[in-house]
Amino acid sequence: MMESRTETRVRYAETDAMGVAYHGSYIPWLEMARVQLLDDLGLPYRKMEERGFHLPVVDLRCEYRQSCRFDDRLEVLARITERPRARVTLAYEIHCGERLLARAWTVHAVVDDSGRPVRPPEFFLAALERVGL
Repeated sequence: MMESRTETRVRYAETDAMGVAYHGSYIPWLEMARVQLLDDLGLPYRKMEERGFHLPVVDLRCEYRQSCRFDDRLEVLARITERPRARVTLAYEIHCGERLLARAWTVHAVVDDSGRPVRPPEFFLAALERVGL
């Protein structure tokens, strides 16, 4: 399993009229964690794009458990738990201190510059192998 941690805080613009983080605000937090995970793997997303590969989201699920508010400090965990074949699946948890706020999952296709689905490139699989996947 490969795990990465990202910290952020709830910005005022991410809250609704009640001061609670709007449910759509969670999606950018997942993206922040996903980009950090790729960085931690030694696969910055920009470098993947330069090599002609992209990871568009094809499915996203989020289970909201507790709310958070403006200026709360958050920790977002992102994990790849299994070696990808045609798609890459990530699992996430969003915490505020000890409180689990949400669990989420994203599924990504691997596509080339033309948008055609391809298998994960060897350099991607080699990076996962280095961390035991």
